[in-house]
Amino acid sequence: MTSGTPDAPLDLHATPASIGPFAERDWSTPHGLPPFERIQPAHYLPAFEAALASHEAEIAAIADETAPPSFSNTVEALERAGHDLDRVASVFFNLSGSHTNPELQAVERAITPRLARHGSAIYLNAALWARISAVATEGLDPERARVLDRYRTRFRRAGADLAPEAKTRMAEIAGRMAELGTRFSQNLLADEGAFALPLESEDDLAGLPPFLRAAAASAARERGGAHSHVITLSRSLIEPFLVFSTRRDLREKAYEAWTRRGENGGDTDNRGLIAEIVSLRAERARLLGFDSFAHFKLSDTMAGSPDRAMDLLRNVWTPALNRASAERDRLQALVRAEGQDFALARHDWRHYAEKLRRAEHDLDESEIKPYLPLEGVIAAAFDTASRLFGLRFEELAGAPRYHPDVRAFAVRDADGSEVGLFLGDYFARASKRSGAWMSAFRSQERLNGDIKPIIVNVMNFAKAPEGEATLLSFDDARTLFHEFGHALHGLLSDVTYPLLAGTAVAGDFVELPSQLYEHWLEQPEVLRAHARHYRTGEPMPEDLLKRLLAARTFNQGFATIEYTSSAIVDMTLHLSSAGEDGLDVAAFEADALKRIAMPAEIAMRHRSPHFAHIFSGDGYAAGYYSYLWSEVLDADAFDAFREAGDIFHPDTAARLRRYVYGAGNLRDPGEAYIAFRGRLPSIDPLLRQRGLAA
Repeated sequence: MTSGTPDAPLDLHATPASIGPFAERDWSTPHGLPPFERIQPAHYLPAFEAALASHEAEIAAIADETAPPSFSNTVEALERAGHDLDRVASVFFNLSGSHTNPELQAVERAITPRLARHGSAIYLNAALWARISAVATEGLDPERARVLDRYRTRFRRAGADLAPEAKTRMAEIAGRMAELGTRFSQNLLADEGAFALPLESEDDLAGLPPFLRAAAASAARERGGAHSHVITLSRSLIEPFLVFSTRRDLREKAYEAWTRRGENGGDTDNRGLIAEIVSLRAERARLLGFDSFAHFKLSDTMAGSPDRAMDLLRNVWTPALNRASAERDRLQALVRAEGQDFALARHDWRHYAEKLRRAEHDLDESEIKPYLPLEGVIAAAFDTASRLFGLRFEELAGAPRYHPDVRAFAVRDADGSEVGLFLGDYFARASKRSGAWMSAFRSQERLNGDIKPIIVNVMNFAKAPEGEATLLSFDDARTLFHEFGHALHGLLSDVTYPLLAGTAVAGDFVELPSQLYEHWLEQPEVLRAHARHYRTGEPMPEDLLKRLLAARTFNQGFATIEYTSSAIVDMTLHLSSAGEDGLDVAAFEADALKRIAMPAEIAMRHRSPHFAHIFSGDGYAAGYYSYLWSEVLDADAFDAFREAGDIFHPDTAARLRRYVYGAGNLRDPGEAYIAFRGRLPSIDPLLRQRGLAA
C-alpha cells in the first residue's frame, strides 16, 4: 500500500478484548518476549489509545502534584510513567520496519502524528516544566544528576521555554514531521518492492558466480516464481550484481533503479516531502533561537557545532578525492586494456574495481565467500564478545518469533547471570525495509525492577536456497559485526534509569561501539579461528587470509567519497533554509556536489530521495557525519588494544565495558572516552585506517 492509497476507517475504541495480549500486564513467554503469534494488526490502534490515555493520566498526576517538586515525585515519576505505551510502541515499530504489511502501514500512518502530538503535549506542559525546573540538584548522586540534566535539556530543546503561540507551532511541526517521515519510509519500501530485474537467459546471467545465481533464483521464488532469476533492490543482491555482471546494459538498468528510489514520480516520489521536511526543520530551529537546524542538532553532540563537523569532513575529503582520482585513472586504463572505448560510469566502478583487485591482490570475492558462511560469522561475533566481555550465547528453541527466520539467543555473563536476550533477523524479504539496524523490544533498567534487555539485529542478506549455506561477502560480515556492536551496547547497558540506557547517547558517539567492534573481524586471530569453508570446515588458507587483509584499504578513495559526499549534502541541506522557497532537491544536491568537485564516476552512498537515515526521522538528520566522527574514536580506541599487545587485553576490555558499552548516557561522551582511553583521540589513526595518510 502506498501513501496515496485511502485507508479504511480505523476503530480506536479500546477494550480488553480489542487490545489482545496488550491487556496482559506481564507476558508469560520465555524471557517475556512479545507473544507475536497472538498479536493481530487490529490490536495495535486500540492498544495505543489505551496506553496513551494511561500515560496522559500519569503525566497529569505528576504535573498537578501538590507536594514540593523533588527528584522522586517528579523526575523518577516521569521515568516510571508510560510503561504500557513503551511496550506497545516497541513491538509495533520493530515490526513496521522488519515485517510490515498494508494493515500495519495503515496503523503507522494513523498513529505516528498522534504520538508526536502526545510527546509535544508532555514537553510543552508548563506545569510539568516548572516542577522539573524547581527540582533541587543538591545531594543527587552522579546518575540522578545526569538524568535531571538530560530531562532539562530535552524539555528546552522541545520548546518548553517558548511563548504559548510558539509552543503551539512547535506541536504542529512535530505532528506534521511524523506524518512526513512515515510517508517517506513507506514510499521507499514501495519503490524497493516494485522493482525486479528478471534474468532469464544464460546471457543475462553472464559473469554471475554460483552463489549469486542461487540468491537470484531464491529471490525469484520469493517474488512468485514468474522468472527463473531476479535482482531486487536488496543491497546484498544488487551490489554483487554490479560487481560481477558482465552485461553492462543490465548493470546500468539495475544501478539506475537503485539510485532513483524515491524519485520516480507518482505517489511514491519523496522530493516534495523532503522540501517540506527541510523547511519545517529550519522553522523549528529558528523558533528555538538557532541559525539553522544543523546548529540546533549539533549543539547537543560531541562535535558541538556544524563547523567542527564540516572541518572533519573536509579534512578527510581532500585526501579521499586525490585517492579516488588515482583509482579512477587505473580503472579507466583497465577499460581501455580490454579494448573498450567508453568512459567509466557509475554503474561500471564496482565491476572494474573487482577486476583491478584481482589483478593487484590476486583476490576474488567469490574466492572469499565460501569461507564466510553466515553461521561462521555469527559464531565469530559471539566468540569475540565472549573473549572480550565473558558473554555466553545459547540459542533458544520454541521462543516466540515475529517471522520464522528470526533466531533467539539467551545471553549470560561470565558468572552465569542473565544479561538479556538477543534476536537475529538476518535475511532480506519484501516485508522488510532495506539496510541493517539494531533495535530493542525492551531496554535495560533497574528503576522498575531488574529489567533485562531484549535486543534485535536486523539485516538484509540474500538467503540461500533451502538446505544450502548463506555465504557472506567480507562487507556483509563487517555489517554483521557492526550491528552486533550496537547490540552489545544495548545488552551490556548497566544503568538504573531508562532515560540513560543502552544506545541513548549523543548521535556522534553512538557509532563508536558498533564501528569499534568491526576491528575484531579484521584480526588474523579471529579469521583463523572462524573463517572456515562452508563445506569442508577447512580454515581459510593462510595465503588467502594475507591477501584479504592486504587489500583492506583497496578502493578506499571510492568508499570514502561515497560516504563523505552524503554527509556533506546532509549538512549543507540542514545549514540552509532552501525548503522555504520550494526546494528543488535534485538541483540542490547537484549544486552541493559541484562545489566539492564530486567525481562524475561516483554517486553519493545515499541520494536525498532515498536517504532514510535523515528523512525517515530526525535521528541522523544533520548527523550523518557521525559515522566519520565515531570512526576517529574507534580507530584510536582499537589502538589501545594494540598498545597493550593483546586484542583481547582483559584490563582494556574491562574499561571498554565499564565506560563505553555498559555506561549508556551516564556521563558526557567526551568524559566517557577519556575515562576509557585517558585522552581524546586524534584523526591520524582514522587516516591510516582508510589508507589516506600521506
